[in-house]
Order: sequence, then structure tokens, then C-alpha cells
Amino acid sequence: MSIPSGARAAESQIPEAVHRRRWAILVVLMFSLLIVVLDNSILNVAVKTIASPAPTGLGATQSQLEWAINAYTLVFAGLLFTAGLLGDRIGRKKVLLFGILLFGTGSALAAMSGSPAQLITWRALMGFGAAFVMPATLAVLMNVFERDEQPRAIGIWAGSVGVAIAIGPITGGLLLEHFWWGSIFLVNVPVVIVALIAMVLLVPDSRDPNPGRTDPLGVLLSIVGLVLLVYGIIRGGQLADFTDPVVLLSSIGGLLVLAGFVWHEKRSSHPAIDITYFKEPSFAAAVAAIALVFFALMGVTFFSAFYMQSVRGWSALQAGLMLLPLAASQMIFAPRARLLVDRFGARVTCTVGMLLVAAGLASFALFDDTTPVWVLCLLFFIQGTGMAHVMTPVTVAVMQALPREKAGSGSAVNNTFRQVGGALGVAVLGSVLSTVYRGDIEGHLGAVPAGARQAAGESIEATLGIAEKMGPAGAPLVASANDAFLKAMHVTAVGSATIALVGALVVALFLPGRPAAEGAPGGSGEGDRSVRAAGAGR
Repeated sequence: MSIPSGARAAESQIPEAVHRRRWAILVVLMFSLLIVVLDNSILNVAVKTIASPAPTGLGATQSQLEWAINAYTLVFAGLLFTAGLLGDRIGRKKVLLFGILLFGTGSALAAMSGSPAQLITWRALMGFGAAFVMPATLAVLMNVFERDEQPRAIGIWAGSVGVAIAIGPITGGLLLEHFWWGSIFLVNVPVVIVALIAMVLLVPDSRDPNPGRTDPLGVLLSIVGLVLLVYGIIRGGQLADFTDPVVLLSSIGGLLVLAGFVWHEKRSSHPAIDITYFKEPSFAAAVAAIALVFFALMGVTFFSAFYMQSVRGWSALQAGLMLLPLAASQMIFAPRARLLVDRFGARVTCTVGMLLVAAGLASFALFDDTTPVWVLCLLFFIQGTGMAHVMTPVTVAVMQALPREKAGSGSAVNNTFRQVGGALGVAVLGSVLSTVYRGDIEGHLGAVPAGARQAAGESIEATLGIAEKMGPAGAPLVASANDAFLKAMHVTAVGSATIALVGALVVALFLPGRPAAEGAPGGSGEGDRSVRAAGAGR
């Protein structure tokens, strides 16, 4: 039902001209978000090519390849919260334009890298720009849509994140089949140019009208704490050892600094973020759910790529195409998840969604090297469906719990928890995968030259590389590597599913139930009272 423009204007602070072009603005925001998220996953399919000697690649070592991926993640996660605060203070459009311009510049430079060190540097620059894009897109969205349309808009926004994660490998596979490795970065440049023009013409600026005094100590503590924590997580995953002194010092130091950040914010007269929001169970449960679902999902995405390419022998493009059902289900269900929330409540919707994700992850424990393709497609469709019914409701809960003028910091909290959860998933579950694989493959490396045994046991890719050099004598080692990887994948899949079940328990206990009908008896009862109250007076 449409609202007459006069009545709408009387109850809204959104200008009529902005309201009329809100869907076009959402398309521009999705466009910007798409390339940032897509490029974070597209590199995964190019690592083999970049590891090849010049002129095919850069001759990057395994460690250099890891840092080409992790440099982006480290800078991105460390600056997300600060970027959201800056958007609230100086204007979200300005921050968005700055971020997308920086991201495009970093992409062009990364495409022209002449060495692994240069690639790592420019990937860090891309992460810097992306940190300013991600929270700004959601903050702008909250300031161009009325409250009743926000769940639908957020559903489309969340769906675009899932689609980007899924189509990244497909795009990378297509580009690598026809062009050189740098094309996976250079393709961003024309997209960035179009996005910049569209932003200037369509996207309105917005900011917190009363930002108050700055909190430089809080901002510094958040950056240092997040960078140390994420570095420790990444390093632990690389070493497959979370007891290493560097890992412990970084991780514990990061947690201590973040604890100091919370202590400072609770006592500050001008905090960067109001810590009391976390006292609201629905808000805290929502951000916890975001972290847990991405912990589980990014971990399984990590090992499924090796399963499809190393064990099944599919190309990067074929493996990427297998993720299309994941993208399709998110496109279909994420914008419609709000309808189930309206009918059954956020608690039931998110709990069922988390259980679907857990079931999909647990299914990997039953796979072998002959599992039919249609079963994989069905699995990814189920996972995408579950994700769609988790991400939309919890993002709505986070964003609508904060005043509209704090949309930047709310978006930053949402994205920071997601990024840290995803980094933890790759590091912890990747470490489990690596540890179990090493323990199983070591007994099958007797035919490998002594000097190459340690390297051969590091990963299935390393083992298969050694087996290929051995010629026909390496055939038994290939079979052993596949068996060892499948065993490791089964263990890791059970771990991923367990994390998703923890997420289901969290949302079942703490998210609001079915909203009470307006004016109905008991309408002041539980329902989603906390979320409605949080938006009152906006």
C-alpha cells in the first residue's frame, strides 16, 4: 500500500526527491558492494596461476600467496569500525566516494604488479578502500528508506553479499581462461568508474547531525585491537598452531586492547559507540549470529574449493559454477525473508535458517570422490537458503536497534563481527583441516625423497605437486592424498556444523519472537518490542 506523498513527508525526514529514487540508489550501492565482496573471493581461484613462474604468473611462494589474501583481510577488518564512525561524522557519501576511488586505484596497481611484494602492498590498499565502502553502503541504505521498507532493502543488500561470494570464483575462472592473471583486478576499474559517476548523480549525503566530540583514543584502541586480533587469527591459521608465541601474543594482546576499548567507551562522555546497545539481548544475539554463521560458512567455502578442484579434479571455472545454487537461493530468498519474520518472528526464522546451514555443512562429512554433482548442487542451495533466512533478519535487528543517525557505526559493528567471524572460520577450520591431513598423510610419504617430505605433507596441493613430479610412481600417493583430505574434510565439516548449531542456539534463546499484532491484547508483550522501541522517535 502506497503512502500519499503529503502524509509521508509529514512523518519522514527523508526528502521526497530522495524517496522517489531510493531503488535506483540501492542498485548503485549493490554495485559498489558487489565488486568489493567479489574481489575478496575472486583471488582464491587465481592462486595457482599467480604461483606460476613469469610470464604466466609472479612465481609467488605459498606464504606470499597467503599474504596476498590476508593483507586485504587484515586492513579491511582493522578499519571497518573507524570507517563507519567517519561516515557518521563527515558524511557517508564522501566516505563512499573516497573508498571506491581508493579501491579502484588499488585494483589497477595490483593488476600491474611486477612482484609478489607489490601485489601484497596493493591488496592492502584495496582493503583500505573496501573498509570505507562496506559500512557506508548499509548506512546510506538506512537513510534513504523508510523504516517499513528497510527490511526489504536490507534483504536485497544481504542477498547481493551472498551472490558476490558465490560468483567471485566463476568470474575469476572465466577471466583466467581468456586473459592474464591481472585481469581479475583490472576488471574492477571500469566498474569503479561507472559506480563513481552513479554515486555523484544519485546518492544523497547524510551524517549524524549531532556527532559530539571526537573520541581519538577509542578509535585508536579499536584499530590496534582489531588488527592484532585478526593478525593473530591469520597467523595461527597459517602455522596450524594457535599455541605459537607470536599467535598468542597477537591474539591475547588484541583481546586485551579491545577490552580496554570497551572499558574506555563505557566511561567516556563522548564514546565512539554506545556499549549499552550490547546489553539488549536481541542486538547482542544478532551480531553473535552474524559472526557464527560466517565462521561456519567461510570455513566450509575454504575446504570445498580444495575438494572440488584437488579431489574431484574440476577446473576453477567448473568449481565456481558449482556455487551458482548458493547464489540463486540467496537471490530468491534474502529479499523475501522479511515475510517469514512478519509471520513467524525473527527467532523462528533465524533458528530454522541456522539449522539448514548446519545440515548443509554436516553433509560434507558424508562426501567422497564420487558424490553426484546434483547432490552438491542441492547442498549449496540448502546452505544459501539457510543463509538468506539468517543474514536478513539479524542485519535488520542490528541496524534498526540504533538511531538512524548512527547508521554508520551500526553497519560497522555488523560488518566487523562478520569479517572477524569469517577470518576465524578460515583460520581455525583451516588449521583443523591441515592438522588432520598432515597426521594422516605422513605415513604415506615413504616414497617421497627425504628433503621433500615436509613440504609434501603441508597440504593436498603440495602432495599432488610432488606426486606429479614422481611420474607413474606417484599414483599411489595421489590416492593416499585424496583419502587423507576426505578424512580431514569430514572432521572439519563436523566442526563447522557444530558452530552453526551454536548459532542456532543463540538465536533461539535471545532473538525476539513473533511480533504482537498492533492493538491486540497483550500487544505490549515480548514480540520484537526491543527492535520497535529502538526505532521509536526516529
